[in-house]
Amino acid sequence: MEGLVMAWHAKGLEQLGFVFEEDFYTIEKNGVVELVWRSNQPQPTEAECEAAKAEYDNLQYQRDRQAEYPSINELIVALWENVVEERAASVISLEATRQAIKTKYPK
Repeated sequence: MEGLVMAWHAKGLEQLGFVFEEDFYTIEKNGVVELVWRSNQPQPTEAECEAAKAEYDNLQYQRDRQAEYPSINELIVALWENVVEERAASVISLEATRQAIKTKYPK
């Protein structure tokens, strides 16, 4: 496996801090996509790539939640209305939205 790693290791390599096209790149040989190692750093083992990819996959719920959570601007407005204007409706609505998203994407 020296010099080449399986294509599915790419996300694991990125999770380990390696940069696509800088530290490794893809080539296609006989219909199979392979990664070519070009970094001066030692190439991670297959187990290290698999562990990093598994960690990335296990945190998918966080990325899904982040994409659907109310924006920072919405949060600021709701907090302002609650604290300064003494209207809690926006905060209650925002929290209901957050809880629905957490239910939709459980840990």
